[in-house]
Amino acid sequence: MSKARDRSSKQDGAPAVASAAQNNFGPPPTPSAFARTMSVFRREFAAYFATPVAAVFIVMFVAIAALLSFQMAGLYTRGQADLRSFFQWQPWLGMFFMPALGMRLWSDERRSGSIELLMTLPLTTRDMVLGKFLAAWAFACVALLLTTPLWITIAWLGEPDHGVILAGYIASAMLFATLLSVSVCLSACTRNSVVAFVLSVAACFLLLLTGFSIVQDFFAQWSPKWVIESLASMSAMTHFNGLTRGVFDARDVLYPISVVFALLWVNVLLLDWRGSK
Repeated sequence: MSKARDRSSKQDGAPAVASAAQNNFGPPPTPSAFARTMSVFRREFAAYFATPVAAVFIVMFVAIAALLSFQMAGLYTRGQADLRSFFQWQPWLGMFFMPALGMRLWSDERRSGSIELLMTLPLTTRDMVLGKFLAAWAFACVALLLTTPLWITIAWLGEPDHGVILAGYIASAMLFATLLSVSVCLSACTRNSVVAFVLSVAACFLLLLTGFSIVQDFFAQWSPKWVIESLASMSAMTHFNGLTRGVFDARDVLYPISVVFALLWVNVLLLDWRGSK
């Protein structure tokens, strides 16, 4: 009787052991969209520092920014403890450096044919676009943060308004995100990185140009007032200038966020469309 009970208990315990084994060796849980995006972000961000190109980019950005601030804008000779002369050059630096940073994100993938391999990975197009963009933007922010010795120098020489300077750095980071999203989107339209760079510089220039008074005065001669206001509101320069004054208007904050999301969405559509061909 005891042997029969032992056999019965073993037979009853067998399904439980099989169920536990199935749970242990079953398919792994599907990673979330955030985890997938962060995996792309970590890989792309680490790739920037795998070659000397990252050091060259950062050194050139910091050196040119310092040169323009001290020599061209007279940071010392102005006699004012602020970084206005530094921030006034950020749109023009971003107009060239952000296209240089984003021109190869998708054009090289398409030229080498590795984009077909990426499409076979367990990642969505949205994960890849967002991860690549965030990695490039984080790298641009690293280059921007390495200019903070200028802030320290101004604080040592005088008594600047640190709130305004902090607002200027935030405005510069948001402006870089806007210009970078333009470059990343246009990079998906061509296999040639040089063509992507030229198109991106031209598009960024137009995005900045509409905020200048000379352009608005030209249209004011024959256009109604609402056209001038629309041109000014579409310019990245207008919203950048508003933030660098230390005045946080909701429109100035929402503008770069909406432009970035819109262009990244277009980027996803372009990649899906080309992948389906």
